[in-house]
Amino acid sequence: MRYLAVLFLILLLACGQRGSQDKMVFRYNQQEGIPSLDPAFAKNQAIMWAVRQLYNTLVEPDSLLNIRPSLARSWEVSEDRRTYTFHLRNDVFFHDHEVFPGGKGRRMTAADVVYSFRRVMEASTASPGAWIFNDKVDPEKGFRALNDTTFQLTLLRPFHPIMGILSMQYCSVVPHEAVERYGKDFRKHPVGTGPFLFHYWDEGQALILHKNPNYFERDERGQRLPYLDAVKVSFVDSKGTEFLLFRQGQLDFVNDIETSFKDEVLTKQGELKKEWEGKISLVKAPYLNTEYFGIVMDPEKPGVKGSPLQDIRIRQAINYGFDRTKMMTYLRNSIGIPATSGFVPAGLPSFDTAVVKGYHYNIPLARQLLKEAGYPDGKGLPSIRLVSIPIYADLANYVAHQLQDIGIQVTVEVIQKGTLMDQVAKSAVPFFRASWIADYPDAESYLAMFYSKNPAPPNYTRYNNPAFDRLYEKALLETNDSLRYRLYQEMDQMVISDAPVVPLFYDISVRFRQPNVRGFTSNGLNLLELRRVRIE
Repeated sequence: MRYLAVLFLILLLACGQRGSQDKMVFRYNQQEGIPSLDPAFAKNQAIMWAVRQLYNTLVEPDSLLNIRPSLARSWEVSEDRRTYTFHLRNDVFFHDHEVFPGGKGRRMTAADVVYSFRRVMEASTASPGAWIFNDKVDPEKGFRALNDTTFQLTLLRPFHPIMGILSMQYCSVVPHEAVERYGKDFRKHPVGTGPFLFHYWDEGQALILHKNPNYFERDERGQRLPYLDAVKVSFVDSKGTEFLLFRQGQLDFVNDIETSFKDEVLTKQGELKKEWEGKISLVKAPYLNTEYFGIVMDPEKPGVKGSPLQDIRIRQAINYGFDRTKMMTYLRNSIGIPATSGFVPAGLPSFDTAVVKGYHYNIPLARQLLKEAGYPDGKGLPSIRLVSIPIYADLANYVAHQLQDIGIQVTVEVIQKGTLMDQVAKSAVPFFRASWIADYPDAESYLAMFYSKNPAPPNYTRYNNPAFDRLYEKALLETNDSLRYRLYQEMDQMVISDAPVVPLFYDISVRFRQPNVRGFTSNGLNLLELRRVRIE
């Protein structure tokens, strides 16, 4: 059956992919599928990539992660940093759809922004993004439409990263007519203002989006965006098959590469091998993602009380006990930066290896810490269970093997991603592999993971340090960037010293595209930006 499904997809992707010479269709694969097209549920990259094509936000990050206008033309901030007044474009229309009179999309107004933001916060929506406004905005008083083109946001207290939060896909603007018509089924009947509009979705096979002929943005020459006529997303669940389809020209780009193909395509230094030059193009960029092992710190959670991981010396010994540089060279073909500084990754302005000192490979120190903890050479130390997902099993096994040399026995258990995510959210796995991708381009997105008043997510480790909390709260009120960055660094160092996490590497996005794809860019959030893409 799987063979037939893959054959069907190859035929689907091939048939009509360039139906006529003047049609441009961009094709990519989403291995894990897309569970929803409702932006209120844009909790992972697969959903965010699709939602970004269908909807817009008030503001958005550019290629350098600076916040720039989108639905909002401009904005002002009050002196007390609590009130943000946005002046909206008056030429933005929702997609033509039967929920509107005559099937014609109506103009987007400030009332739609109020509705969309309140919807994310409402308990009945059950949005995983509700946290973005919780304890920051009063849902009744914090969102106001002063008139059709003026939206006002009032915070309970200053929160510097709010502009980054407003650029998240959770903050996409939706029409109440579609949500009220479809209810929970809005997930598969999306209606937005974005560059592409919904056409067809067979959840097991393909998603097809068509160009929005009424999209409001134009390029420097006055030509209406987007350039593409359509986007096709397939759902082949094998990363290996995905790359084969790419090699055959059936896909226009792939994100990352299946492990078994890495050595065939890339050098150990992470560059394209000579035999592939001219056949495919490699695009690398910093990616705000930290890969790590997490350790649950709350002794009241299952399996935590009495665990050797509750001893800071054991946690630090694990951090010193494996070679991150060697791991990246041989297992990742240098795709990523060894995480030898803090938890906050490279690519953010507060990142500074000279200020935040992390863990380097140091066997003598790891052994000394084990001895101080009462386990000389690991004698008497119980085996530690580490839970990973299949795609990162090689990294987990590599670390386990190196730790074995100093006497720490780690048993790696591999389970499916969805299962692990559910268990981690319930703190049911004391030692787990995870990653944190920045929700917005500010180090606060990472440090919020360790604020004790935050639930899981984002505080998956249940870290609780009053000194950290005081610095975190102070940083939120700090308007001077330089002073705030120093507070970020101090917090980052505190976390690394307490070691509730074992940082593995700071990620780099690796994208392969066909040579005839033009205008395909990336940024530190690894967003899928298709408005200016052309296929020659």
